[in-house]
Amino acid sequence: MQTVQTIAHLRSTVDQWRARRERVAFVPTMGNLHDGHLQLVKRASRAADRVVVSIFVNPMQFGHQEDLESYPRTLKQDSLILAENSVHLLFVPQVNEMYPHGTDHTVRVKVPDLADILCGVFRPGHFTGVATVVAKLFNAVRPHVAVFGEKDYQQLLVVRRVVDDLCMPIEIIGVNTVRDADGLALSSRNIYLTPEERGFAPILYQTLQWLGGQMVGGVRDYDSLTARGNILLQESGFRPDYVVIRRAEDLGVPQAIDSHLIILAAAWLGHTRLIDNFVVTLKD
Repeated sequence: MQTVQTIAHLRSTVDQWRARRERVAFVPTMGNLHDGHLQLVKRASRAADRVVVSIFVNPMQFGHQEDLESYPRTLKQDSLILAENSVHLLFVPQVNEMYPHGTDHTVRVKVPDLADILCGVFRPGHFTGVATVVAKLFNAVRPHVAVFGEKDYQQLLVVRRVVDDLCMPIEIIGVNTVRDADGLALSSRNIYLTPEERGFAPILYQTLQWLGGQMVGGVRDYDSLTARGNILLQESGFRPDYVVIRRAEDLGVPQAIDSHLIILAAAWLGHTRLIDNFVVTLKD
């Protein structure tokens, strides 16, 4: 596996692959890799001849009081893991490589509608940071395909919109959420949980499953249902930011005719913010 730190070196290698008509897949990450990331890498390997992974803790997607400085950085371990999983090139840029004019003076990519709802309400500017860095990484790597996890469902839709609206010739593949045996979605931030909190954490997904079961069983009063979900989480020690039911394709408020829905939640457990979702397909 080759490791590069500059866009020039990255492009030099990718240009050689593309000249040989090799298909390139890309997996952007912020490092501190877990099995969920490796599933993205494996899916990328099936989709292309060459796999590029980036590790970049993007300052633009962190809020003023968020965990930018404390976010776990495990580059040596991550590099070993990626080398063992058929990754061809690892891109590890410094902040000044990605933002040569500084983050305050860079061109921004803002996605209307999707960026300012749900997590966008509680993390102002977060999805502008995501959309901006993804656009820059896509232009640097120039992949044929890019792979993202469905746990960050709103992020996945933001990325799809960026690709569609900016006419980028990139296929976006979503990969199912990878979970521990008790149902907790894998996340780099799970290490923030205390042992006691880790025992309660699976209740988030269990609550979404219960809500989904109610919907499949015929309940259609979504406001009352999500209110109940909030109460269940609060009773289990969570501090919910939101529990909502939306259309899966665009996160719009569902109408009576909509059948492909998704339940999304974000909730704090101690000092850790957890997000998760559960897709529900209703029958006529």
